[in-house]
Amino acid sequence: MSENRSHKGIVMDYISTRGQVGAIGFVDAVLMGLADDGGLLVPKHIPQLTADTLAQWQKLSYPELALEVFSLYTGGEIPREDLKKLVDDSYGTFRHEEVTPVRRVNNNLHILELFHGPTFAFKDVALQFLGNLYSYISRKTNSIIHILGATSGDTGASAIEGVRGKEGIRICILHPHGKVSKVQELQMTTVDDANVLNLSVDGNFDDCQRIIKELFADVKFKQEYHLRAINSINIARILAQTVYYFYAYFQLAKQGHSGRVNFSVPTGNFGDIFAGYLAKRMGLPVGKLILATNENNILERFVTEGVYQPGEFHMTYSPSMDIQVASNFERYLYYLYGEDAATISSMMDSYKKEGRIAIPAEKLAQVQQDFAAYGVQNDECLATIGNYHDEYSYLLDPHTACGVAAAEKFTAEDEVTVALSTAHPAKFNEAIELIGIEQTFPPQIEALFDKPQHQKLVGGSNEEVKAEVLKFF
Repeated sequence: MSENRSHKGIVMDYISTRGQVGAIGFVDAVLMGLADDGGLLVPKHIPQLTADTLAQWQKLSYPELALEVFSLYTGGEIPREDLKKLVDDSYGTFRHEEVTPVRRVNNNLHILELFHGPTFAFKDVALQFLGNLYSYISRKTNSIIHILGATSGDTGASAIEGVRGKEGIRICILHPHGKVSKVQELQMTTVDDANVLNLSVDGNFDDCQRIIKELFADVKFKQEYHLRAINSINIARILAQTVYYFYAYFQLAKQGHSGRVNFSVPTGNFGDIFAGYLAKRMGLPVGKLILATNENNILERFVTEGVYQPGEFHMTYSPSMDIQVASNFERYLYYLYGEDAATISSMMDSYKKEGRIAIPAEKLAQVQQDFAAYGVQNDECLATIGNYHDEYSYLLDPHTACGVAAAEKFTAEDEVTVALSTAHPAKFNEAIELIGIEQTFPPQIEALFDKPQHQKLVGGSNEEVKAEVLKFF
């Protein structure tokens, strides 16, 4: 599908953060996933939006807005009518007509609800689209798609839901054994489609992610077995997530808000907040990008101290952020260092040997212009859930609670912050029942508890996982 890369003069090339993959089209970038040189793929140029374009986009529905954003990044490789169908099919599965509605909590805080998709998590926004896109590519090119991914809880269920039962596609998902919530585990492992394999890995999410990255780094193996990425290393994931930043901003503008809007983003892998950074670079009037994390606070330490260094792993009430190595971090470094791929390649080589990255003071000053950051401790997370339930009758999931706590810390009296709600609270009842709140599960989640599970426990080595992958693919 890469022959016709120009449509009405529009070309969009993708290059690697490490400089050894140059000028490939959108479809090839989606299929490559992790760049063949070990880096991450980024658009060669970021489209710049005028005030007139933003004013026109404000009138659009969510699917219409998604179509416009994707059109900027596909370079005409996918005919507009096909792209529209992909978008409409992807967001037609959501339970709310606005797809990602914005709820006002008080004068300073709004909640962007990203959990109205099939698996009640924000990952559905990107993975419903990516699943349909992979199916489209498979049909158009008559090719096999073997998806290999790792999850800290939500990506797995969303990815499986996006491709289960689809012809020409098989999916294998790794999750850390015993380190996801029960509902997250059930959403993945109660799927009995023949094209789905769940591997429960003896280790934590960072182990799962490392295995995936190392298997994808074996370019011969990746190509021979048609491996495709579903994790946020895939640029299509990031592009899909930029849409809801625009949508949230436009909803506030319709309510009379003018000027910049802050966004508070619970994140462990740096993908969700990088999408906000990309939207800001495109021209969206974003104020502060507030990075909310938990006790696995490697990203907070980077923003405050300029040192990126994994520390001790902690299990928390917000397990989807129990991550020490943020797989999208390299994309931000690429822009922080002026799109200098040689420097990034050298930095990542050094990081692999030494296990840390330290940046100079002038770069740290830029980081602190781009982001604020706050690591929320377990007790504060639960207290925030309780406070908002009591004061506003609004139930936060533990990840959203981290985003709200960070928003409280960094939102001035005359500012407005949108906190991203990344999951429905029913997915994390283990935390919510600790503070004596009883919730009613949606029927789709309640039904999971009566279904048999399908998963295989494996050790945390590349060899064991690779053996299972080979048997399945």
